[in-house]
Amino acid sequence: MQIKKTDVVIVGGGPNGITLANYMGLYGIDTIVLESSNEILPYPRAVGMDDEAMRVLQGVGLAEIASRDMIRNVPLRYYNARGVCFAEVKPSAAKFGWPMRNIFMQQLTEVTLRDGLKRYPCIDVRLGHSMESINQDDLKVSLKVMDHTSGEQYGIDAQYVVAADGGRSPVRNHLGIGYSGVTHPAKWIVVDAANDSLDAPYTALHADPERPFVCIYLPYQYRRWEFMLHPGEDEEKMCDEQVIRGLIRKHIGDAVDKLDIVRIRAYTHNSRVAETFIKGRVLLCGDAAHITPPWAGQGLNSGLRDVVNIGWKIAAVIKGKVSPAILESYDSERRGHATDLIALADNMGAVLGMTNPVLAGVRDWIFKATGSVDNLREHLTEFKFKPVAQIVRGVVHHETDEVYEDSHVGKLFIQPDVEDAHGQRQKLDFILGDWFAIVGFRTNPLEHMTDENRQFWETLNTRYIQVNRSRSGNNYDDRLKADGVISVEDVDNQLSNWFTDVRDKIVIVRPDRFVAAITSPHRLNYALDALRKKLI
Repeated sequence: MQIKKTDVVIVGGGPNGITLANYMGLYGIDTIVLESSNEILPYPRAVGMDDEAMRVLQGVGLAEIASRDMIRNVPLRYYNARGVCFAEVKPSAAKFGWPMRNIFMQQLTEVTLRDGLKRYPCIDVRLGHSMESINQDDLKVSLKVMDHTSGEQYGIDAQYVVAADGGRSPVRNHLGIGYSGVTHPAKWIVVDAANDSLDAPYTALHADPERPFVCIYLPYQYRRWEFMLHPGEDEEKMCDEQVIRGLIRKHIGDAVDKLDIVRIRAYTHNSRVAETFIKGRVLLCGDAAHITPPWAGQGLNSGLRDVVNIGWKIAAVIKGKVSPAILESYDSERRGHATDLIALADNMGAVLGMTNPVLAGVRDWIFKATGSVDNLREHLTEFKFKPVAQIVRGVVHHETDEVYEDSHVGKLFIQPDVEDAHGQRQKLDFILGDWFAIVGFRTNPLEHMTDENRQFWETLNTRYIQVNRSRSGNNYDDRLKADGVISVEDVDNQLSNWFTDVRDKIVIVRPDRFVAAITSPHRLNYALDALRKKLI
């Protein structure tokens, strides 16, 4: 049997696997993607992308292209049993550089992601190829692969394998990794319809005890409807198109006759987490590692957070820049947040799915009471109930043993616009680059680094940046510049506010844009030494 050798194999060519392949291409890592399907499914599955996920796509230069097929800043409304909107999520902040709610259709974004791979000759996407078996030792991972077009089998030896092969993950099952959690008893019918003319430009969660349902405004005159199945209802009969049209008719009347029904399918919701996200040289990503019900809209978003955590670490290990031991941090850095988001979705589903009229009435009364409280209204409006990711243990340096929730270390760094030396306004991440960045506010970080630290961090292609206040030079064309670093101006004063909040002058930012450390000029080398010990 022919054996192919490569650096990385990604099993699964969905949005998580293909986004990771784009990161591997960005870093120049030889990668094979195995995808059993020959075509992208022609209908939407995931439909919501948050600001953090958009930033992940930005990292491989695809966010702007993908956003052309998205509707930005789409509100999320909650309706009670009487059809009255009792809460609306309508976030206006964009602290990570993108709107917090973007509605898209997965099949269109997948085309953008796959087109992005054409930039990278080191990426080999093999459609119609599936993994048959997987084994590993201390030096490599060996896969047996089936080419379904030719019917031939062949082998691949890789340094690392990433399983992005979904909730039923064959890789996870072959490795015997447990996948604990619950399967929710209530099924939901998902209906995608084209030629939609309903003037309801928002996502609506209707907590109607008679039959809870969801109505989602999608791009290009599409709309998604989701209806809860009651115990004892026949799934096949309920999925009949005429039955579905009858359910929709109750809410939009004769406008249902103009709809083209694209897809009807019943889904079972699961809340599960793998017992480990990494086993030897194999890492689990997305639904293979954790699966969540759809109510918080975080399934795909969680997977893309996995991708950006994995991408730079595998690339740095393969390039010999860091110790392979840092891959173990993937589990500790991602498990807590992924689990928190599952809990959020479970709670939202429990609230939405109440079918007892008495309990639903109590729920509605509670929300009516809390809706009159300003801070709770803001909590809902700005989507502040979504758990914030914070890395407590991993490739971060906390200056105290106790990690406080209000600490910015281990959280995503903000992404405001800045102006470069030529006055060009751009998002901060384009300045930070693809690897680590050491950013000083009104101070040159290089001036405070030892020669030993300079030598090490330069092997990681670290960028050094000095942020100056806006218009602090002699004139527009004569801006403040510091030797040996990239100088930018804080045009909207957001970085000034951030550094004021943290009460320090220097931040070390990881390639995935998480804050690795916050420090002062005189403590900088101490923080860099501590991080270096975690990397080598």
